[in-house]
Amino acid sequence: MTAKEYKEFKGLRKESLRDNMSDIEVLLADIGEITTRELAKKHKPYGLNENRKIAKAGGEVASNTRKDIEEKLGENVISKDNKLNYQYINDNKKLESTVS
Repeated sequence: MTAKEYKEFKGLRKESLRDNMSDIEVLLADIGEITTRELAKKHKPYGLNENRKIAKAGGEVASNTRKDIEEKLGENVISKDNKLNYQYINDNKKLESTVS
């Protein structure tokens, strides 16, 4: 998912996506980002198309890692749950935290 799609999936408006991820979700994002960075260092892509290929490869590593974890756990690790448990209390976009 793109960041925008992921925020919609989690029901977020302006809140930080990363702040609302579980530990495993953050770990998977980090794996994709770090892998992409290391691939870029090694292959030195030039231009948008080459950089997209590198980013896709980094994302595939994170995707494969997610699938491996889900297979071992027997459940999905990506969820609509928000770590900070915000709930919108009206259409004026005021937030109320449900964290005790």
